[in-house]
Amino acid sequence: MPHARVHDVVILGGGLAGLTLGLQLKRRFGDIDVVVVERRAHPVPAAAHKVGESTVEIGAHYFAETLGLRAHLDAEQIRKFGFRFFFCEGRSDLENVTELGVRRVMPTPTWQIDRGTFENFLGDEARRNGIDFRDGTAVRAFDIARDGAPHTVRVERDGASETLEARWLVDASGRAGLVKRKLGLAEANGHDANAIWFRLDDRLDLDQWCADSEWQTRCTPQERWRSTNHFCGPGYWAWLIPLGSGAHSVGIVCDAKLHPIETMNTFDRSLDWFAAHQPAIGRECAARRGKLLDFLYLRNFSYGCRQVFSGDRWALTGEAGVFLDPFYSPGSDFIAIANTYIVELIALDRAGQPLGPYARLYEQIFMSFYENTLTLYRDQYPMFGDAEVMPIKVIWDYTYYWGVLCQLVFQNRLTDFALLGSVRDTLEQAQALNRRMQHFFRRWHAESRNRNGRAMLDQRELDWFVAMNRGLHDTLSTDELAGRLRANVALMHALASAIGKRAAHACSRLDARDAGGDQAAAAPALFGIAA
Repeated sequence: MPHARVHDVVILGGGLAGLTLGLQLKRRFGDIDVVVVERRAHPVPAAAHKVGESTVEIGAHYFAETLGLRAHLDAEQIRKFGFRFFFCEGRSDLENVTELGVRRVMPTPTWQIDRGTFENFLGDEARRNGIDFRDGTAVRAFDIARDGAPHTVRVERDGASETLEARWLVDASGRAGLVKRKLGLAEANGHDANAIWFRLDDRLDLDQWCADSEWQTRCTPQERWRSTNHFCGPGYWAWLIPLGSGAHSVGIVCDAKLHPIETMNTFDRSLDWFAAHQPAIGRECAARRGKLLDFLYLRNFSYGCRQVFSGDRWALTGEAGVFLDPFYSPGSDFIAIANTYIVELIALDRAGQPLGPYARLYEQIFMSFYENTLTLYRDQYPMFGDAEVMPIKVIWDYTYYWGVLCQLVFQNRLTDFALLGSVRDTLEQAQALNRRMQHFFRRWHAESRNRNGRAMLDQRELDWFVAMNRGLHDTLSTDELAGRLRANVALMHALASAIGKRAAHACSRLDARDAGGDQAAAAPALFGIAA
């Protein structure tokens, strides 16, 4: 009997992570044999019931440039008007509270993604590129091999079973976590948070929620609705995200200790919760009760994983591995990073290189990105409604993100060990300073008077901040990138000092030196106020 065909890669799961990995592999290796197995039949409905509609710079760059999908994003998805934050606990007069955002869109584009539309397009694109995309197909069993033997996967479609053999097995099955569950890799990460979300088949145009002309005309164009809008309060934030299908995504993410999931785990309960905490959203959603498309809630949505890459030719990507938090929308970022490491491991395997050492090194770097990003969320939710502290934390968090991680991704240097070794001290300084600042924000919040006046805090007024965003697409040599990373971390030291001084000026019980940073450096402006 002839031997069964051994596929180069079998991917379990044909959602966002699995389909983009398949496309990235095909762009790198035109002759690679990739099978993607997806339980749901295509086409899936528009406004598909998945969280992760908002992209930020890394994920947007991955979709648009790494995968070459810019034309689809521009034509079918919504160009995002940045992040926007309202500090409006218990209030509906948005014009009279502090708003953090931009009056005009930032230079580097990001998009709001209708997951149904996008995944249907990705499935079609996969087939156009020669990927064996099997939708409507269930994974019934699989075995992970060692010592070079092929992995086996038993699948079933329309009652017919088939066993696939694969040199590489990649789990992109989302929260089902097939490989994680089989190998016992699940791990808690100390971030106990819950979420609910639903879609309404209508646009929520918050630009029309008040008649204050000054407030309405702050933004050009007058389209706040295109932003990822965050409505913030103590221990929670709520989102409004528009979708290209015309629907709107609405969600609540909360610290489990401060807002029990039982207070919001049905649509009616969520409306009651909104009425108490964000009455403008509650009013608008209640008026569209008949346009509800779906509703879902998740407990303990954030989690870690003990291993995501293996020298035995298996890997995890997307929510099948780790998941952080929807705040700052890092989900597609970490899909991009994990997929890139998986592609590099497969490239090494095709070149006959030993995989074990590289799998361990890539995993160490990937997990360091994950752990450092987790510090932005863990134990931070109580301050989310603080209109005095939270806008400054957002500026800090973005500076860290654009200044370090984005640089490595945009310059395609995630696996450049020579570069990473040369700037190791710089990166460790950035990590240590970020941890110190996250602790300092908690201390500042404990002393804050939470001043929340009528104000528009426009991030575009910070010239240094806009320049950092604009420079993401620069093409840099290795020496230039190393120099930029050092300059960005020096800026972080100056910013930390400026934030410390600002906090000490506002709260006499704080010591500016506790924020760390370079006290002698020239302070970058914070919304036009030099510390």
